[in-house]
This record gives sequence, C-alpha cells and structure tokens, in this order.
Amino acid sequence: MNLNNQPTVNELARLFAAQKDTLNDHILWISEAGDVRIDPVTSCKEETRFEEERPQMRAHLKMYRRGQGYVGKKAAADSDYMARVLQTLTLTWQKAQTEPALVKVNSYS
Repeated sequence: MNLNNQPTVNELARLFAAQKDTLNDHILWISEAGDVRIDPVTSCKEETRFEEERPQMRAHLKMYRRGQGYVGKKAAADSDYMARVLQTLTLTWQKAQTEPALVKVNSYS
C-alpha cells in the first residue's frame, strides 16, 4: 500500500489482517517512497533498534503490543479503527515529506 496512490481502508485492512496479534509486537511504518508496512518485532527489540535497521523509514506509529488486538483479523474488521489509522497515516505522511527527522506518532488523528 502506498500513500501516494490514495489508499483505501480495505487496503490497510488487508495489511492488518495478514498479521498475527498473538505472536509478536508490531510497528506500522512509512518508507521514503510512501509505502506502508507493518512488521513484527521480537519482544526484546527496542523501537530505536528497529528504526536503525530501516534507514528508509520516514515515520512510524507507536509499537502495537502483542495480544492487545491492534493487529490481525479482528482489528482489520473494525472499519472505524482502520479509518482512524488511515487518517493518521495520511497526515503523518504529509508531515514526513517536509520534515528532515523521523516522524514518530504516539496517538491517532
């Protein structure tokens, strides 16, 4: 999913549905090209280390903790939640394109 191509809530929901909430923590992030990814994070890894391993990262949302229901099929089925996440991603991408530093988001827009 790319934020430059007017993504839909359904596209975002597919990204979330592909993850297993019970297996790992996850971080939702945006690349320099506007691509949105959601990657599992090993439980002992710090967000800073995750950032260092992805130099193409322009922005990310706070970590989704394992077992909290923020990713997976149930989260993807919540259309209001998906709409809030997409709105946050869109606004964050606008900000990330003008700021030189990595943009970190702790709450939804």
